[in-house]
Amino acid sequence: MLLKYLFAILAFLLPVLLVPAQAADITGTAKVREGDQVTVGSTRIRLGGIDAPSVDQLCLNNNGERWTCGVAARDELIKHAENKTWACHVRQANPDRRGRIVARCEVDGEDIQKWMVRNGWALSYMRFSHDYDDDEKAAREAKAGMWQGAFIAPWDWRVRNKKTTILGTAKPPENAHAVLLASASGSVAPSPDCTIKGNVNRAGECIYHTPKSRWYAKIEMKISKGTRWFCSVDEAEAAGCRETKR
Repeated sequence: MLLKYLFAILAFLLPVLLVPAQAADITGTAKVREGDQVTVGSTRIRLGGIDAPSVDQLCLNNNGERWTCGVAARDELIKHAENKTWACHVRQANPDRRGRIVARCEVDGEDIQKWMVRNGWALSYMRFSHDYDDDEKAAREAKAGMWQGAFIAPWDWRVRNKKTTILGTAKPPENAHAVLLASASGSVAPSPDCTIKGNVNRAGECIYHTPKSRWYAKIEMKISKGTRWFCSVDEAEAAGCRETKR
C-alpha cells in the first residue's frame, strides 16, 4: 500500500521535475559596450534578435563620406538608455561562444532591441529571429541611422570580402567597397574627429596618444598590431586605455 502511494506521488511530481528551470531575469543599470552588447553588474549580455555594427565598422553617409557608424550606434544607445533601469529576459539556456548571455531587454518598459532597429542603429538578425523585420523595414523607408547612406550588414562585415553586398538607400560611390571593407582600426583615421591613436605596449596595456603627444607620429596604425582610433579621450578611457606618460 505504501509503495503504491509513493508511485502515485512520483507520477504527480515527474512532469514538474522534467520542466527545465526558468532562468531568472537580469535587472539593473547597464554599461553599454557596443550597439548590441551591455553589461549589467558582472553579467555580459548580447541583445538577441538584432545585430549592430562593431565599434570599428565604417559606413558612408548620404554625401558618400565615411563615418564611424559602429561608434555612433553604441553612443546612441548610451544616450537613450544607459542610466535607466534594464530588465533582461534570458532567451537561451547557454551563453554564446563569447560567454555572453543572450537576452531580450526592456529599458523602463521599452523593447530596446526594437528601438535600435527602428532607429537604424542595428539590423534584424534574421538568421536567428524575425521579431524585428518590420522595424528594419520602417528604418529603411525612413532612411534612419545607417540607412541614410551605404553600409555592410554587421554579420557580413565580420567576414567581409570584395563580393560583400552593400546596403542602404544611397547610390554608393565607385570606391564604396574599398571604404566599407576597411576598419576604423586601419592606417587612416576614420574621420577628422577621430584622431586619437590607441596601441598596446609590451606589458599588454592599452595606451592612447593625442595628436599633441610626443610619440604620436611614430605610432604605426595597423590592425595586426592591435591599434585603434578613438574619437575622444572619454572613449579611449572607456575602452580601458590610459594616456601615454610621454
